[in-house]
Amino acid sequence: MEKSNWHDKHYKKLLLIPALLIVFSVVYLFVFTNDNGDIIEKDISLTGGTSITIYDSIPINQITTDLSDKLSDLTTREIYDLKTGQQKAIIIETTEDMDSAKKTLEEYLGYKLDADNSSIEFTGSILSESFYAQLLIAIAVAFLFMALVVFLLFKTAVPSIAVIISAFADILMTLVAFDMFGMKMSTAGIVAFLMLIGYSVDTDILLTTRMIKRSEGSLNKRIYEAMKTGMTMTLTSLFAFSVALFVVKSFSIVLTQIFSILVIGLAFDLLNTWITNVSILKWYVEAKK
Repeated sequence: MEKSNWHDKHYKKLLLIPALLIVFSVVYLFVFTNDNGDIIEKDISLTGGTSITIYDSIPINQITTDLSDKLSDLTTREIYDLKTGQQKAIIIETTEDMDSAKKTLEEYLGYKLDADNSSIEFTGSILSESFYAQLLIAIAVAFLFMALVVFLLFKTAVPSIAVIISAFADILMTLVAFDMFGMKMSTAGIVAFLMLIGYSVDTDILLTTRMIKRSEGSLNKRIYEAMKTGMTMTLTSLFAFSVALFVVKSFSIVLTQIFSILVIGLAFDLLNTWITNVSILKWYVEAKK
């Protein structure tokens, strides 16, 4: 009862937390875009370039230092055995064309790169930029359709807008965290943001349905019941993705980025569902009485 009374008195003040985070996120993205020309740093799958995987044990820091002035926009990653921790390969990415990158690496390593000791992939810049634009359109369309479904489901402006604000905040804050961690976005990462839209609205819809469309019990009791179910859903997914991230980070860059985005997004979803959405809906319901 004391907890309910505390929340009844302070739930409006709690909205300051997500509000400040949203303002910070918008300002950060504005500055980041001004400095980098886009809201994200893109890897070669979105900018075009060459990716070379070398099946050898090479000091990653050394090769980065030695080749950073010879290969433009150089990034390096290592693949290692999960059990032993032994390095199995190194992935080198650069915006250089395939022939130039291969020649530079062969001169540095002192041996020819072939199908037995390496694999090489090249993506053209025009194709990558076109694909990037199409993925952004896909995210925008998915978000718009999600908003439309929410409005059709609840047929009331404030609850619908609360769900949309919470989902938007999840994506915005995850994007800012992604940039702050210095990660480079790949096509897999953008697909993960599409997945995050779905994960962001499920608990919000559950909460809104319990608070708006049901009348049994007090408002605080309906919030508590929704929170028990919603927190179980989110924490289960968060735990599963965290374990998956730990397992795949040693051998799959694609899955590592997908799970990283989902883990970050679900963590922010806890904040935006159970503070942002709850506070807006509670304010709305109390005002209607």
